[in-house]
Amino acid sequence: MTFKLYTDFSLAHDLPKYRLCRGDLVRLVEHHISPSGEEGYSAEVLGTKGQTLAVIAVASSSLESLRDNEVLSVRAMAV
Repeated sequence: MTFKLYTDFSLAHDLPKYRLCRGDLVRLVEHHISPSGEEGYSAEVLGTKGQTLAVIAVASSSLESLRDNEVLSVRAMAV
């Protein structure tokens, strides 16, 4: 499934490699296809003030659309 770029999503599961947790907010900035044929994106990891904390590569299956009934929370990035 192809998502619109510059749209915010949450992570569907933890990504320990990047010190990220399920529910962390990301913004899609580039669409790409992996050598295995899986759809993916480059995504900015967003801080509480809208700043970019990191840019990661993530598979489409690792993304969840934001819902109207969800609440944002704040946490420090894992060490």
